[in-house]
Parts: sequence; C-alpha cells; structure tokens
Amino acid sequence: MSLLDHKISELHKLLHKKEISVTDVIDASYNRINAVEDKVKAFVTLNEEAARAEAKELDNAAKTERGLLFGLPIGVKDNIVTKNLRTTCSSKILANFDPIYDATVVDKLKAAEAITIGKLNMDEFAMGSSNENSGFFPTRNPWNTEYVPGGSSGGSAASVAAGEVLFSLGSDTGGSIRQPAAYCGVVGLKPTYGRVSRFGLVAFASSLDQIGPITRNVEDNAYLLQTISGLDPMDSTSANVEVPDFLSSFTGDVKGLKIAVPKEYLAEGVQEEVRGSVLAALKVLESLGATWEEVSLPHSKYALATYYLLSSSEASANLARFDGVRYGIRSDNAKNLIDLYKQTRSEGFGDEVKRRIMLGTFALSSGYYDAYYIKAQKVRTLIKQDFEKVFEKYDVIIGPTTPSPAFKIGEKTKDPMTMYANDILTIPVNLAGVPAISVPCGFSNGLPLGLQIIGKHFDESTLYRVAHAFEQATDHHKQKPAL
Repeated sequence: MSLLDHKISELHKLLHKKEISVTDVIDASYNRINAVEDKVKAFVTLNEEAARAEAKELDNAAKTERGLLFGLPIGVKDNIVTKNLRTTCSSKILANFDPIYDATVVDKLKAAEAITIGKLNMDEFAMGSSNENSGFFPTRNPWNTEYVPGGSSGGSAASVAAGEVLFSLGSDTGGSIRQPAAYCGVVGLKPTYGRVSRFGLVAFASSLDQIGPITRNVEDNAYLLQTISGLDPMDSTSANVEVPDFLSSFTGDVKGLKIAVPKEYLAEGVQEEVRGSVLAALKVLESLGATWEEVSLPHSKYALATYYLLSSSEASANLARFDGVRYGIRSDNAKNLIDLYKQTRSEGFGDEVKRRIMLGTFALSSGYYDAYYIKAQKVRTLIKQDFEKVFEKYDVIIGPTTPSPAFKIGEKTKDPMTMYANDILTIPVNLAGVPAISVPCGFSNGLPLGLQIIGKHFDESTLYRVAHAFEQATDHHKQKPAL
C-alpha cells in the first residue's frame, strides 16, 4: 500500500507519531510519477529539487503547530502562477514564462505547509474538454490510456487518479474540474463564485472561472477547500463571507433532505448507463432518508450557446495581453510592431484558442454586441433565476456530471460542437455561480461515471454532507485504475 493511498487524516497521524517522515511521503509521490508518468503524462513541469528541500526542512523543524496540509504533496494546474516555477497554461506562447509571484491559493498552500510537486497539464488556456488542446502533449486517462481524462483540468484529475499526488488544484470555467473528475473517477468541487480567490489564476473568462480541489475522497476535498477559501483583497470578485468548518459537515445524516432532479439532466443525449447510475444513486440517498422529486430548469437548453458567447467574449479581451511585448515568446520574424502582434499570436496560440478569440471578438464587435453578447447576458440571468426558484423548495440538485463516460483520444477532435456538448450538464452551474461537486457513482465498460450534486450559493457544507453520505454508502471511490 502506497503512502498516498491514505487519507489526509491518516497521514496526519502517521506524521505526528513520526512513524513516517515528510521525505517518505514526497519520495512516494516522485516514485509513483517515475513509474507511471510515461503512460499518463499528467505533468508539464516537475518541482523535484525544491520539493525535496522543503520536505527536509519540514522534517528538521522543531514545531508543535503544524499546517492543515503539513508535508503533503499537491499538484497545481499550470494556469495558476507559482513563483520561480514555470507556468505555461500549456501554451507555446508562455513556454518560457517564470512568474515572479505566487497566486493567492499557492500562498495559502504554503501557509498550510503543503508541498508543490509540479505543474499539471491542461487544455491550452483552459479551453477544452479533453486535454487534447494542450500545446505540448495530451494527458491520458489512467483507467484506459487510449481515452481522454477530460478537460481542461485533465492533468489535475489524472494525476490524482493515477496516485501521483494526494490531491490537486484545478480551475472550472464551464465544468473543467467536475468533468475530468467524473472521467477519472475522483472527487472534484467547483466552489461558489467568489469563495476562492482568483488572484494569480491566468484568466480565461473572469466572470466564470473558479479554482477548486480534486481529491480521491470527499473528506480530503474538504481539507483542501478549507485551506484555499477566504476573502482576498487582491481579488475584487472575492466574496466577504465567512468560511465555515467544512470538516464538520460529515455527519452522515441526510434524513429529510430534499433533492431536485431536473428532467433536462436525464433527457435525450444522456446515455442509458449514465441515467441508470444516477437513479441508483438516488435510491441510495433515499435509503438514507432523503427524498427526491423531478423538477425543470427550462432555460438549461440555452446554456451551451450562452456560455460559449460569454466565455469567448471574455477570453478575447483577457488574451489580448499576450502580444509578444511583455512576457512569453516573441516572434523572430516580425518586421514592425503590428506584425509582431500578429506573428507572435499566430505562432503561439493553438487552433482552439484562436477559434474562441475570433468568436468572442465577433460577438463584441459593433453591430453584433446587442444581438449576441447582451442577449447572452440576459439568458444567463434567466438560468440563474431557474436555480434560485428550485432552491426555494429543495436543498440540492442532483444529476449526472457528464452525458457519457470518457471518449477515445482523437475521437472528437475534428468536431468542435460535439466536443463542446460534453460540458452541457456542468455549464449552467458556472453561469449561475453556484457550487457543485462530482463524485464517482459507477462504471461503464471499465470507465468511471460521475454524480453531480449542485448546491445553493456558499453552501458547500451541504454538498459535502450529501456527497460524503453517498460515498460512505457505496464503494465506487475505492476502485483504482490498474496502471
């Protein structure tokens, strides 16, 4: 049994009793990476020398007070900036970018005494649903390396599923934590918008992006969210709300809990095995004392179009800063300043990034702004109101995380619209700004399936209570890929 097969609470005890050292834990992480990374390809950059030095320092420190994640190995998605540790967003345009500061979440990880093992592969600038849009190489699903791990946080989910790190950070703009978590059979949470600081997260769509935890089990997920949550004066969208003790959520009691199941989330396009796994999960929660009813989120059918208009519009503005002047690569073929912009962006950005910049620029252009961007903002409000109406009567909303299990690498790369549809069940959550968690709930042909639990604004505690109760009543989370 690897040390990384233990829960955080178990490792805490072993470290406290000095039955193991921090160096032992970090060794276990790098040994596993050396054993399986050539198959999984989850990491873009490793931080081995600095991580081992940190481990020795923590082992030699005479201290009674220890951080919440003392000595534990974590992987960080490569769009979260890390001081003196390369941050590329898996894009050639940032292939040489070494930040001079840490993101707020990284500062919080350091304060909790976690150790960053390396930076994780992703779809370029978080634009994608399969990790095939990485500017360097695709990450592979540990359950079957011929299949995608999901995206854009594919490296984050795959590294946890493969046992390379204890947990990881991802970012979620339209499902980019929950969808890969479902595909890789791990637990992924998208917090309420504003719960976690975005300072130091390279922006894709600023009104949608959220950093969140990916872990093997629900309890570990709460440890990580506890660490990274809170108001940040460096982020104007950070919410000034109290951070509860998420670790006290695990009561196991869901008696009287009212669950809403949107008929749109189990409609045409959702595979029969996925639908069956969700209904089986509802029966488990019923046996624990919860009740459920079918409801409607009528504007969900417009979510996909709304999301791609809004996110691409924000991306076209956010990515204007990558111009070859301030940081990142610079074209050697430019003849003048305008040519420098054009050549650098043409050479540095991948096809998917260019596609979304063009769509966003079109939606924001004169004559089309009202017809597309403003209309999409109005529909976003209707989607948010759908959720608010349901939450007047129900505690949580439950459905599948994805309409199908993972697909084969290369299967959908030539069909962007089909690829976009993989996020159809996760996108409404980001548009409404509410929290949601994906937990393993079954398998289809050896590939994991995910159950999505959606909650009220800043009510991650209820999500954890429900997810943990379901997890304890099943054994899906105990299954591991045979790499």
